[in-house]
Amino acid sequence: MARRSRRARWLRRRLGYPLEAVAARLLHGLSAALPVSIASALGGSGARLIGPWMPVSGRADDNLRRAFPALSAAERRRIVARMWENLGRVLAEYPHLRRIWDEAERRIELVGTDILDDLRRRAGACVMISAHFGNWELLPVAGDFLDVPMTSVYRRPNNPALDRLIRESRHVGSGELVPKGRDGARALVGALGRGRTVALLIDQKMNDGISVPFFGRMAMTAPAVAQLALRFGCPIVPARMERRRGVHFRLTVYPPIDPAPSGDREADVRRIMTELNRLLEAWIRERPEQWLWLHRRWPD
Repeated sequence: MARRSRRARWLRRRLGYPLEAVAARLLHGLSAALPVSIASALGGSGARLIGPWMPVSGRADDNLRRAFPALSAAERRRIVARMWENLGRVLAEYPHLRRIWDEAERRIELVGTDILDDLRRRAGACVMISAHFGNWELLPVAGDFLDVPMTSVYRRPNNPALDRLIRESRHVGSGELVPKGRDGARALVGALGRGRTVALLIDQKMNDGISVPFFGRMAMTAPAVAQLALRFGCPIVPARMERRRGVHFRLTVYPPIDPAPSGDREADVRRIMTELNRLLEAWIRERPEQWLWLHRRWPD
């Protein structure tokens, strides 16, 4: 069994990774060659056609049943199909992330500019949080356009060629990308120590996290946001990149959450993460088709 497993890993690295990289580069190049509106529409239509038939869609349906037990099977299928459409658009928009921000005046409605102005005046450390919602990939490249120096965390793919492609697409100006893990954690601490804003997506399951309510069920949740905010005494600023229609978005920056330490660090971390999960839940209830339901968010 171990020998077969080693052989499978070897084949994946030697054969699977190069094939993945070629396919990703071809799709990336095709999307880049098209106007962003056409690329996004094609990506969305293709994903909506194929995605619901993929086995992983069963997990999305299970998650929807857990979160919205009153929904009918037909309503869940509709949400899953529209989720796939949004995901296809996100992938097709990858080569155009900078262009979308270049055209932000007509493509991105900004809500909460006064909060951003306060952040700039503070010129201190800040933790910005969001979720896999709308086109979340626009957030890591937002720093230069919003004049907020930003260090973003991402999950590094196992395939190094895909990692290079992701970093190329997301990197803009002074923006920093750091991978999850020990090295990434050290980079985040260093960034906050330099007074930068760090950005994290906080809606994925973390097996060694803390158990916090999410849609009425306990969900293992990464506590890093609360821990960092308490350590540096800095605000937590939620931000949601919502898709309005096609390649038009609304970026809403919400009022900062003060970590307000009580002296009981463990209780403070749980309180902060409970409040943040409640906020994410409100976003998802409002537009469920724009959240990525494919994560294994709750224990079986």
